[in-house]
Amino acid sequence: MMKKHFYYLNTCNTCKRILKELELNEDFTLQNLKEQPLTSKEIETLKEAAGSYEALFNRRSVLYRERKLKDQHLQENDYKELLEEHYSFVKRPILVVDTDFFIGNAKKTIVAAKELLLTEKNN
Repeated sequence: MMKKHFYYLNTCNTCKRILKELELNEDFTLQNLKEQPLTSKEIETLKEAAGSYEALFNRRSVLYRERKLKDQHLQENDYKELLEEHYSFVKRPILVVDTDFFIGNAKKTIVAAKELLLTEKNN
């Protein structure tokens, strides 16, 4: 896995806004999940960072609603299979900076990512 990586969807306005806010330099590899879905190895690495497959799972996905998955009692293995099955189940964006991982678009997550990038820029 890359040391400086940004996983996103280029059709997602939130991802595009956050990408612009973060002002990532050319050291970062940008990966559009629709064109280049996560590999099983990437999912495993991200799961280790997040603590679980569930923490990587996007409950706002259209497929999540269409399949009525909220009515099911999903287990870790179910989350893993869904993450491997379709890119829209991945919570995004995901920013990887060396050993730091920022998963999702929660305001506090983006603030923390910006702080780390600013610290790195100033060093």
